[in-house]
Amino acid sequence: MSDQWRVELHSHSLWSKDCVVSFETILKLCEARQITRIAITDHNTAEGALALHQRVPDRVIVGEEIMTTRGELLGYFLQESIPAGLTPQETIRELRAQGAVISVSHPFDRLRKGAWEEADLCAIMEQVDAIEIFNARCIYPEDNARAIAFAKAHGLRGTVGSDAHSRSEYGRALQLMMPFSNAQEFLESLDKADHVGRYSSALVHLHSKTAKWSR
Repeated sequence: MSDQWRVELHSHSLWSKDCVVSFETILKLCEARQITRIAITDHNTAEGALALHQRVPDRVIVGEEIMTTRGELLGYFLQESIPAGLTPQETIRELRAQGAVISVSHPFDRLRKGAWEEADLCAIMEQVDAIEIFNARCIYPEDNARAIAFAKAHGLRGTVGSDAHSRSEYGRALQLMMPFSNAQEFLESLDKADHVGRYSSALVHLHSKTAKWSR
């Protein structure tokens, strides 16, 4: 549908230690690739997202990818950063206090430090809004397939994201959504959303390592 928004729900900026892409570059890529809205979900900080949202509130969703003691969570529509290292339940309480929407990052990616054990995910599935069913950085498609099956089995919404850390990645996986202006409308739109997604080359992980080394 022509009035659908193309929404990037998992992306990083130079506020993440493994990314060196500037705000200016991200905004240019959004324009070039027709990304209507982009969630900046830097590792364990919302400061960059808050700063960019101040500049372009009609483009940026304030997000954060938060490392808990069991795995990573994605928060959207944040008001302030949430620290790493809390339990999943503590992190969820902090997110709910801000009225945030909560998804689970790349839950079953066997190569990620922030992936989840299924038992730990089952313990929080009634407390989150969605799980990520397609992450363009997953090297093994079976890991995304497992997330899709888990979401279907437990009646959870699915989100998709590029998990972009380098220029080539922004817009690789997009949620196709009806327009929204707040967290509640976002959830209502997500219920009816579609998505498109292509895997990134495994070589993009080298960009992240190079970014870390360069710092």
